[in-house]
Amino acid sequence: MKTLGIIVKKGVPAAIDAVRELLLLIDKIKFKVLLEEDAAKILKIKGYRREVIASKVDLIMVLGGDGTLLSAARLVGQRGTPILGINLGSLGFITEIPRDEISREMLDKILGGKYRFEERIMLSADVYRNSRKITRHIALNDVVINKSALARMVGFEIHINDQYVTSYRADGLIISTPTGSTAHSLSAGGPILYPTLESFVMTPICPHTLTNRPLVLPDKFGMEITIKSGHDVYLTLDGQEGVPLKVEDKIKIRKADFKTRFLLLHKRDYFQILRTKLKWGE
Repeated sequence: MKTLGIIVKKGVPAAIDAVRELLLLIDKIKFKVLLEEDAAKILKIKGYRREVIASKVDLIMVLGGDGTLLSAARLVGQRGTPILGINLGSLGFITEIPRDEISREMLDKILGGKYRFEERIMLSADVYRNSRKITRHIALNDVVINKSALARMVGFEIHINDQYVTSYRADGLIISTPTGSTAHSLSAGGPILYPTLESFVMTPICPHTLTNRPLVLPDKFGMEITIKSGHDVYLTLDGQEGVPLKVEDKIKIRKADFKTRFLLLHKRDYFQILRTKLKWGE
């Protein structure tokens, strides 16, 4: 790996301090660095747009939290560029190392190839209106269809692999990857899926019928969701991008043709993360 990209959570002074420290370490070794332009302006050095970084580097370091990492994963998309998450806040579910592990030793491990990759599935969501595809989005965590705060319940019709499954009336519907199973889906009563599983989960949000429960599906399956009723309905991707929907819009969701690749520098104890974040045993 010769070229390193750095993406930074905006508006966080601690992130700029971490970048300064990282650049000082990198200056002593053989990395070429592309720093995103917002952080570069503060440091008064040359910066690059995030899209340029994603297309030109061998590794992207993300300094921030899980939200910043999610946006970087969608940005990378099918390029397959590995991502190393450096957490600047509380323990994250998907960021790899804490702020205090930024060191020459960390960079030497990367230069020396002392790392491994972990791949996570992503979701692709196509929106069709009047039989015409109007937009496509990808998500690492989840695809969510929900209503605004004051709108009534939304009516859904669900098909899986071209077979009719059921109709919902609910506040919304979450289609989550294993990575995203500890996010919005968990708060709606969905199960926790081990992050490298090849599956996804469909979780209704406050369904009108209490027997409408979360459903875990193989990732080879495809889904089609038709909006049958409702106003002010939105499709959201990882809680960060939104698309307004209309009645009779169809959303076709399937596993993306590519995966997010995380770079890991040490063995990751996912169960310890669950114990800490969810306060198991307390």
